[in-house]
Amino acid sequence: MKKEARILVCYNSPVSIFPVYNGKPGENSHAGIDLSEYSFVSQINQIVEILSEKFQVVESFAVNRDVTSLINKLNSFQPDAIVNFVESVEGITNYEYCVAALFELLGFEFTGNTAVTLGNCLNKLRTKAILKSYGIKTPEAITIEPDESLTKSKIKLNYPLIMKLEEEDASIGISEYSVVRNFNELKNHFNFLKKTYNKKIIVEEYIVGRELNVAVLNGKVLPISEIDFTGLPENLPKIVTYDGKWIENSTYYNHTKPVCPAKLNSRIKSKIEKVALEAYRVMNCRDYARVDIRLSKENVPYVIEVNPNPDVSSDSGFARAASATGIDYSSLLETITNLALNRKRNDSINQAI
Repeated sequence: MKKEARILVCYNSPVSIFPVYNGKPGENSHAGIDLSEYSFVSQINQIVEILSEKFQVVESFAVNRDVTSLINKLNSFQPDAIVNFVESVEGITNYEYCVAALFELLGFEFTGNTAVTLGNCLNKLRTKAILKSYGIKTPEAITIEPDESLTKSKIKLNYPLIMKLEEEDASIGISEYSVVRNFNELKNHFNFLKKTYNKKIIVEEYIVGRELNVAVLNGKVLPISEIDFTGLPENLPKIVTYDGKWIENSTYYNHTKPVCPAKLNSRIKSKIEKVALEAYRVMNCRDYARVDIRLSKENVPYVIEVNPNPDVSSDSGFARAASATGIDYSSLLETITNLALNRKRNDSINQAI
């Protein structure tokens, strides 16, 4: 029997704002099909169809800069819960938390994380500062402004280093060139990044070891995933690149396959789960998030990033982890939606008391 509820699935319309997304100098186009935003948008109809089997009224809405149209839609539709899949607005990632803040201001309940959590986690250096204040290990790092003069004396870190855009996600700008072994390599890649993206860059110590993804659903750790780099050429760093996530038939896409559950002994597994759950809590995550961890050769877990509202498309790592614990895709979407509906119901009860 369908639950009596009105559900609005909000997502961002796909748009490109950078000439290059995969962080490779000299490449203005991809050799394969880019599955990033367009892949998820293609699944929206499937998501609406699945949720329509669970709830009485389900619609979708593509969010862009026309804030008035979004407000009008919310006021006319009056959703009991918004399924918030908005990760950017017209390609600008910083607007992700602004959309959540708008939902909060208008008094609509929505799935996933609050505006504050989304904003904090998007800023990688701020995330690190919060994690370190609670004693959670994360690689040492600095940030560099795109107009800053780069000198050796500024880089007081141990090579190798990895370079990322500080306020982007989905591995935008990350490629095999992101890992640098000396100042000359760092300077060359810095010049490419600032010319291509004109954004603040974070430079952090690269942890050689295993790459693990820990999905957390409503405060519960799901089976841990590991990225299997088997077959990746030896000259390429073992990292998750933009190509590896989104470019079909690229070298990284073919040789960075997730394995879930990861093969870990019980002691290390318990340690990783504890660190991931603590990171989830100190960043004030709710509903669902993914904690990315590098496990050093000494089996020390370092939190690389905390990803609130990670991709939950049917072929995502999060859905795979849920499936490994017996939660099928339909149930996963229903669970996430019900978390928001339950908050609305509890708020109504509290107001009535």
